[in-house]
Amino acid sequence: MTALDETSVLGLGLGEFATRAGFLVVVLGIALVVQHFVVRAARKALDGSNVPSASIFVNLLRALVWSFALLGVLKPVFGVEPTAFVTALGVTSLVVSLGLQDTISNLVGGLGLMVARVVRPGDQVTVGDISGEVVDVTWRSTMVRARDGKLQLIPNSVLNKTALTRRTRWQVTVADLPLVVAPGADLDAVTEEVRGLAQTLLAGQLDPEFDVELTFGELTPFGARGVVHLHVRDDVVPAAAVDTLARALARRAWLARAEVGQA
Repeated sequence: MTALDETSVLGLGLGEFATRAGFLVVVLGIALVVQHFVVRAARKALDGSNVPSASIFVNLLRALVWSFALLGVLKPVFGVEPTAFVTALGVTSLVVSLGLQDTISNLVGGLGLMVARVVRPGDQVTVGDISGEVVDVTWRSTMVRARDGKLQLIPNSVLNKTALTRRTRWQVTVADLPLVVAPGADLDAVTEEVRGLAQTLLAGQLDPEFDVELTFGELTPFGARGVVHLHVRDDVVPAAAVDTLARALARRAWLARAEVGQA
């Protein structure tokens, strides 16, 4: 027996330890290379097909690659039979799943959403009181970015059970300003004045695809209730555009004054 054989690391001869460590490094290296090409090919395939591209699919592929890598090193490196490991893992997974029901529900929900193409990155949606653009679908949640930049996380299990509304371009760009026009005012003249003022004050901020609108939906003792519909560009904060127009209209003679105190 040589001095090399007498030296032990973790209960293994130095030679055997070096062999196992080398095998482990090689397998990890191969797994990294395979992961790189598989993920790259998957992204290209998703981008070139009708299947929505989301991180959940890429993450599943990564998990699959590393699962095979783990099974490949169990026996040569750790001396564990893969079949015994899989059996033990199945029992453990059953126990763990009882404590991770929400996580599993979110994962299954996310897969269902993407496979059924219910939501895809880039979609404009409304879920409950949350509205915005779908940014991504992850293991646990769907990320929705509102017009003000706020990122909302909706659990996939909740999204699967909640009514979802797809928003049109009109709904995405609209910014509303309610107002009340005093009795006796010429509504057509008021409409033209509001439209002209909005186009002047908000030049460069309005979406050219839509016109500024003023619609009236109710007549009250205090005047006609209406809503100004502004349509702003994607890089404009809707509240800022509404504030600019509201300040300009605040002293107009035709604006009803008595409603706050008498309603």
